[in-house]
Amino acid sequence: MQNYFLEDSTHTPAVRFSFDTTVTSDPTRESVRLLAIGSRRGVLHVIHRLHRLNFAEAEAWSPLLPGPNPGEVMSILTLSFWID
Repeated sequence: MQNYFLEDSTHTPAVRFSFDTTVTSDPTRESVRLLAIGSRRGVLHVIHRLHRLNFAEAEAWSPLLPGPNPGEVMSILTLSFWID
């Protein structure tokens, strides 16, 4: 299992990330992004809790990224599924 952690929680590195917002030509395919923002401990707890509930693999979440506020981190999960 891969672990993604910020090594120094007091240091906020410059991080760039982007999302593919391309509209797919398949109208039966959907993508939804979930965003977890909070303390490092809280975000990791939610990720592992959702994993134990078989909601999403822990490895499917992005690495921890600096959050919008000091002391916060965030992680993103993209779910893709078919619509009937």
